[in-house]
Amino acid sequence: MQWVKVLGGLVGASALLGLGIILGRFAIPKGADAPAPGVSVSQDLDLEILETVMKQLDASKIRENLRELSREPHLASSPRDEALAQLLLHRWRDPESGLDAAEAPTYEVLLSFPSRERPNRVAVVGPTGTILFSCRQSEQNLTGEQGGPDVVPPYAAYAPPGTPQAVNAAKHGVAGVLVYTDPADINDGHSSASQTFPNSWRLPPSGVERGSYYEYFGDPLTPYLPANPSSFRLNPDTVPGFPPIPTQPIGFEDAKILLCNLQGTLAPAAWQGALGCDYKLGPGFRPDGDFLADSQVNVSVHNRLELRNSSNVLGIIRGAVEPDRYVLYGNHRDSWVHGAVDPSSGTAVLLELSRVLGTLLKKGTWRPRRSIVFASWGAEEFGLIGSTEFTEEFFSKLQERTVAYINVDISVFANATLRAQGTPPVQSVIFSAAKQIPAPGLDGLSIYDNWIRYFNRSSTAYGLVPSLGSLGAGSDYAPFIHFLGISSMDIAYTYDRSKTSARIYPTYHTAFDTFGYVDKFVDPGFSSHQAVARTAGSVLLRLSDSLFLPLNVSDYGETLRNFLQAAQRDLGVLLEQHSISLGPLVTAVEKFEGAAAALGQHVSALQKDTPDPLQVRMLNDQLMLLERTFLNPRAFPEERYYSHVLWAPRTGSVATFPGLANACSRAMNTSLGSAAWAEVQRQLSILVVALEGAAATLRPVADL
Repeated sequence: MQWVKVLGGLVGASALLGLGIILGRFAIPKGADAPAPGVSVSQDLDLEILETVMKQLDASKIRENLRELSREPHLASSPRDEALAQLLLHRWRDPESGLDAAEAPTYEVLLSFPSRERPNRVAVVGPTGTILFSCRQSEQNLTGEQGGPDVVPPYAAYAPPGTPQAVNAAKHGVAGVLVYTDPADINDGHSSASQTFPNSWRLPPSGVERGSYYEYFGDPLTPYLPANPSSFRLNPDTVPGFPPIPTQPIGFEDAKILLCNLQGTLAPAAWQGALGCDYKLGPGFRPDGDFLADSQVNVSVHNRLELRNSSNVLGIIRGAVEPDRYVLYGNHRDSWVHGAVDPSSGTAVLLELSRVLGTLLKKGTWRPRRSIVFASWGAEEFGLIGSTEFTEEFFSKLQERTVAYINVDISVFANATLRAQGTPPVQSVIFSAAKQIPAPGLDGLSIYDNWIRYFNRSSTAYGLVPSLGSLGAGSDYAPFIHFLGISSMDIAYTYDRSKTSARIYPTYHTAFDTFGYVDKFVDPGFSSHQAVARTAGSVLLRLSDSLFLPLNVSDYGETLRNFLQAAQRDLGVLLEQHSISLGPLVTAVEKFEGAAAALGQHVSALQKDTPDPLQVRMLNDQLMLLERTFLNPRAFPEERYYSHVLWAPRTGSVATFPGLANACSRAMNTSLGSAAWAEVQRQLSILVVALEGAAATLRPVADL
């Protein structure tokens, strides 16, 4: 990844430093097939209820939630992690502000931890074996929170154990890797102690970013199967996706000592950073430096794999009219250390939103049209494990019944503006919510008005609008969109990119991500947390309570048209040379645009009338199921879980349909009629079939 500086092959010659878903179990009691007594089947979004919720979401309560959640480290499966699971259960079972039901299903998953008995170590060793220098094994205890017994030492999860040394990397290949975060990438170049936390929000020199180095997501031993006791498990010794060599992260103060003593070829310009010296590739140390020229670097990694129990916590509000339609709202619970920003800022918002809705529910003031599922996912930091196991266990039910998934992981990176990512149909509901909520600290501006100042794009349909980012695999939305084809989104507040080059908040995944860090630097007053709670809460109510689902499928047309134009512009001539026509794809895009426009007109007509409940249900199912039509489990056989033909990883340079871009990139230098060009044709056919299927889904249900 661009923002991570990798010191590869540092050893030896020191070369290249470089539910049935739980709804099925208990949420729908006998007799729930029909609407609850006294509830109208035409129940629609109640704007007074919406306004009440917006007013009751309390910044001070979010602050107190965060204080409690981040009070102690809560690494996945640790006693504190499980204690927080019980805290969520207690809140969601509260007689005055709880939900209809809550439970904490557990999965047995493979996690990776450093050895307490044999700590990981990075050292420079002299010719006689004398240790000349050792990197820190823990971060500096600046606030009294970095030195506790529950603070996991910095490590690279799933990196294998080993003690590489005395290997000539240039001759035998890389034997070990060190990873560090350069101040150029996260601190705007600032690196001195006086310029960093606790004096500012920047990362201290000893800060080390922990992380998982597992290539895929979900439990490593049970791909496509829930990690239940009866499930088949792979052999841990041969499981794919783990790093092949020992890997250890270090802080930039230690990286500076190693990097600035290297000799050899100058590293590429893109690899240079802000440590105050020219970064070189080795081999060997400078003869005029701090170490003898024939000194070596020893990397000792003693990580171990363990099967551990990890819990999800699920809370249910049963729908009054359509209890079998689910709106999911999720956030992971586990953190690498205290995790005040990641993920507890999101959990603090989750708890406040569920408190307000639970209070209305217990008072009998409100019950949503559709069921709401709140989820606190376990073991996300190790590879989106809790959410993936949930989607694997309830694959069919979730695909058949889930309206949308709302993810609020890190709720506040910083306090400048809203940042939202999602699939095109959710754009309109996020815009609607953001237009109705005041931006914190900006009199007269809505969150939407403020958002458009920071992130915007020109839309052929709407003119200038905020930019909605696309979803990759950075949080728990990944299995919902890529594996299940559920319309998904991720909502947060973030920083002003014109004022910082930081790729994320500076203390990310370190022991300095504490309550005090948030309270003093990230969001004093918690007004941005409140803004996220209001935005996500408004989106949740609109999706769960609106008579017609507020999913605008026509917005997919703009994405498809942009992808098509990029393919025509950048790949058209090349494809013609190989007798591959984009004509069928052009036709398929046009069919989709026509069907989406017609369905939009049908929705508008029904909204002006008093529609039959069955008509509403049929139309909503068309809106809900559109995302599923873009799934093809055979489209990307090399990619685990990715089956959405529009949002899979794109390795090709052309910003178009990923399967087509990737296939063309691989076929570029192969001969006419090669298997690679046959794959291009296959990917084109997959696209055409998916788009035609999407158009068919949007046409009147009686049309086959």
